[in-house]
Amino acid sequence: MIAESWRLVDEIEKTTQKTQSDVNKKLEQRREEIKFWKQELDNKLEQIIHETESLLTFKNRLERALEGCKEQFVVAQKCLLYRQRRVGIDLVHDEVEQELAKEAEVFQAIIALLGRTLEQANEQIRQNRSAKYNLEMDLKDKFTALTIDDYCASLTNDTPHIIYSDNAMKLEGNFVSPEDWIDFSNINVEKADKQRNNSLALKAVIDGILSQTADDMRRQCEMVNTAFRNRVKEVKDAKHKLETLLAMVMDEIAAQEKNIAALKKAIADKEGPVKVAQTRLEARNHRPNVELCFDTVHSSLMSEVQEITKNIQRQVEMMQEENLWYRLLG
Repeated sequence: MIAESWRLVDEIEKTTQKTQSDVNKKLEQRREEIKFWKQELDNKLEQIIHETESLLTFKNRLERALEGCKEQFVVAQKCLLYRQRRVGIDLVHDEVEQELAKEAEVFQAIIALLGRTLEQANEQIRQNRSAKYNLEMDLKDKFTALTIDDYCASLTNDTPHIIYSDNAMKLEGNFVSPEDWIDFSNINVEKADKQRNNSLALKAVIDGILSQTADDMRRQCEMVNTAFRNRVKEVKDAKHKLETLLAMVMDEIAAQEKNIAALKKAIADKEGPVKVAQTRLEARNHRPNVELCFDTVHSSLMSEVQEITKNIQRQVEMMQEENLWYRLLG
């Protein structure tokens, strides 16, 4: 019986040591497994943080581009509004008007596109942060689990303060299978990879949109500027022609005024000869008796009065024509 007892003690000791050794190996394997996944999660967390920061930079570029486009849209609208103040023949739907209207349409389309893209960027940032949160929570739990298993691995039969625990064998809490444990972290890693790839793709889209919209705005802006330059040249040319014509008209008006003044003076100058001739005729009409002869002098005086009167009438008619032309010029 004594031999059998020692044999049993020895057998149980060996079994206990082997079991404890197996547990220690499994515990070490588990710690390495946790470390592996912790490192994997750390890498993915670093990647998603970096990618989110990069996407935030692209978001800021979008916001600046959107704000700049809105400002230029306001300028285009103001230009269209100010041009409505043109009056008369100058209120024409010219090339400038057409290009400004087209520019406003381009800006409206770009504002809508940038707005939609900004919404996509905000949603992707939210998805990235969600993936980051899941990784952080998983890492936090992994850190806690590794700390506990490190403590367990450090325990030996000689460690002080180790105790019996009647509740240790109770499976309390929501235990998961090793497969589910791996799947949980794997899902978090895959989600982080997916959102990171989505973020990379969205950045490429944003970069393309910013480049294309900038080209579209520059091209349309140049079209507007060219139309303005052409229109300004046309207006300047027309203004120069009008100024030249105005100078000619003013010269013509001055000449007309001078001519009218000359005609008035010529008419006034005929008053003397008419009065002399008529006074002579009136005086000769008072000759007595047979001396009241219709002689060559009388005949010449009458012809003189008729001739001067006729010439004055011609000058008056000419002056009336000149006055009419003068009023038309004025």
